[in-house]
Amino acid sequence: MPSFGALGDRPVFADVRMAWNANGIGLNISVVGKRQLPWCRDSRLDDSDGFHFWIDTRCSPGIHRATQYCHRFLWMPMGGGPKRENPVAAWIPINRARANPKPVSPTELKIAAYPRHDGYQMSGFVPASALTGFDPTDQPRIGMYYAVVDRELGWQTFMLGPEYPVLEDPSLWGEAVLG
Repeated sequence: MPSFGALGDRPVFADVRMAWNANGIGLNISVVGKRQLPWCRDSRLDDSDGFHFWIDTRCSPGIHRATQYCHRFLWMPMGGGPKRENPVAAWIPINRARANPKPVSPTELKIAAYPRHDGYQMSGFVPASALTGFDPTDQPRIGMYYAVVDRELGWQTFMLGPEYPVLEDPSLWGEAVLG
């Protein structure tokens, strides 16, 4: 996936890939250039390093507040378990949403993470059952946004950066056609 944030002089330190089928959406993230371990805490999801992904399964670009079709997910390469060594996948409610989708259990989300000497690689999967309104046949257009957040390297974003209300305003997300 592109990082249009690079047009605004945002750093590019991750390779982000997305695939989909009727069963759900898969993501692969490879982060390079790190000298420190990621800062990840399963008790502080909003503050943690990792891959944050927003999706509007009904692509409503004219709305400024999330609906029940808007989801936010987070994958972290570590931060879970007693020693904080396990990867974490989570659904996070969107701030100021008009309505939230049905909550998603962390066990529904799939994650695999592999540390590297200069970063990490992660793969995640969101099943269609965890995406309210996901129907790529009848609704192939989706709204989406991502941010690879890293305390050491900064924010790599799909489009605008955190100085805009992208975390809660779907009208600022990009669009994709699942075709």
